[in-house]
Amino acid sequence: MPNPKMLTFAGSIRTGSFNARLAALAAKELALLDVETTLISLLDYPMPLYDGDLEAQSGPPPNAVTLKRMMGIHHGVFIASPEYNASVPPLLKNALDWVSRVREAGEPPLAAYKNRAFAIGAAANSTLGGYRGLMALRQVLVLGCGALVIPEQVAVREAASGFDEIDALRDERTANALRNVLARLVEAAQPFT
Repeated sequence: MPNPKMLTFAGSIRTGSFNARLAALAAKELALLDVETTLISLLDYPMPLYDGDLEAQSGPPPNAVTLKRMMGIHHGVFIASPEYNASVPPLLKNALDWVSRVREAGEPPLAAYKNRAFAIGAAANSTLGGYRGLMALRQVLVLGCGALVIPEQVAVREAASGFDEIDALRDERTANALRNVLARLVEAAQPFT
């Protein structure tokens, strides 16, 4: 059985983003598992704020269609998300919302979220490491989009000092948690290959 293809991205485009670093590290770790991995940035998929009138007038923006197709060619998705006020950052929520509205060639609703596995992680400069934002992200993906999100997740605490000079995680427990999450993601995505 072939290895699943994985997509990784961060819910932040800030220069020096802890979550962009976590997404990149996840891509490296997945490569060590001999998994074909694509690392993208939401910076390359700019979209207007979701607006039902805009959607009714012109449909989803082209970048939403492109991102939905990118998700569709992968069997698993790892999202590294910052926490904004104990929730999901607007950039990520907007992208997820627009992708949820894309339907092509008779597809069922929410096609980008079906028949693939998702895993989530966060890195924050706090003692909880973005954990509260992960609860909100899980709710959006599972309840809102009907996605299969594995129960394991990773939260990098005190992220300003959590990465070393080569962007590996300094804390061995957190590094092992990330590896465990990614191994479980590969396992959960296997039936979709």
